[in-house]
Amino acid sequence: METSGFTSEQLDVREAVSKICSKYPDQYWAQHDESGEYPHELHADLAKGGWIGIALPEELGGAGLGISEATMMLHTIAESGAGIAGAQSVHANVYATQPVAKFATPEQRQRMLPALIAGETRTCFGVTEHTGLETLKLRTMARRDGDHYLVSGQKIWISSAQVATKMVLLARTTPLEEVDKPSEGLSLFFVDLDKSAPGLELKRIKKMGGRAIDANEIFFDNFRIPADTLIGKEGQGFKIVLHGMNAERCLLAGEALGIGYAALKRATDYARERIVFGRPIGMNQGIQHPLADAYMNLEAAKLATYHAARLYDNSSRDSSITQHAIGVACNTAKYLAAEAAFKACERAVLTHGGMGYAQEYHVERYLREVFVPRIAPVSREMIMNYIGEKALNLPRSY
Repeated sequence: METSGFTSEQLDVREAVSKICSKYPDQYWAQHDESGEYPHELHADLAKGGWIGIALPEELGGAGLGISEATMMLHTIAESGAGIAGAQSVHANVYATQPVAKFATPEQRQRMLPALIAGETRTCFGVTEHTGLETLKLRTMARRDGDHYLVSGQKIWISSAQVATKMVLLARTTPLEEVDKPSEGLSLFFVDLDKSAPGLELKRIKKMGGRAIDANEIFFDNFRIPADTLIGKEGQGFKIVLHGMNAERCLLAGEALGIGYAALKRATDYARERIVFGRPIGMNQGIQHPLADAYMNLEAAKLATYHAARLYDNSSRDSSITQHAIGVACNTAKYLAAEAAFKACERAVLTHGGMGYAQEYHVERYLREVFVPRIAPVSREMIMNYIGEKALNLPRSY
């Protein structure tokens, strides 16, 4: 990857995180993909270095850096060979905490975030339900009961819930049928995820790739949470959680870039070394041109990704940067990076020929994992709907 144009802070992050990740080669990730074991060691090393709180305030123990630097961190983790799985081991701890840092009270921030930054606790993000992309139609209810709320409902595709001790939870505090707008009546909580508590059940989902990171269905049945875990005002949860969604687009774009560049490096190394008919296969334009095309697509997506992250970070001090511009940029970056990464991973497998299908060359693992940024947290088709409506001012298509 060409690193010209990055800030000194971004390059410092890249160098420091690369050193940590060098302890975890591709073989480590292949073994964890096979066993489904969580990469606790990497999480501990990143916490020890202060990287879990990269984008959280310094007064809470964080680094006080921005989403630009956090994107570089996750990009670097994925590019090391850890792929999407490695990046996802800390992913939610970076973006899901952004709304908490911005909208929680000072007392809540002090109570909730320092232990997470230190690696003593971990969080997951409890939003997605069987309604899928229709977030405003989610049904999980949090009903007030004195100094507590009783939560009932179901979440799905909740990553790292098996190892998390906390959850950023979005739930309805007013039934959908009783609100004027679907965006009303949703509230955000930062709760303890005590698996032994009554009313809570987790079911792990078997999945195609990234198996070192658990994905789960979570069932709530009058699960009791303290009222002081409410973040911001009751009923304003959707507006609050949006603060983390654009950040997540940037972070996932960075992860996609990382796995794309990792796949491309393995492909080009193999194309230089593999001799067929007396010459390296990389000398053939049928091999060389698809890899060159993949590189250019990654480089273009890289520019879009770090432009979006820069807009996100600068918006707090530059009133000319609108939330509309940030939304368009972050969704564009996520789309372009996911597509570029998929192309790079697919071509890495094809460059290896039959050996690309073998686990020992690792590119098949990259290809299985690279579907994640294409699908989650929003599909590429929904991004095109968004761009059509928001950037091109076309009629809403759904």
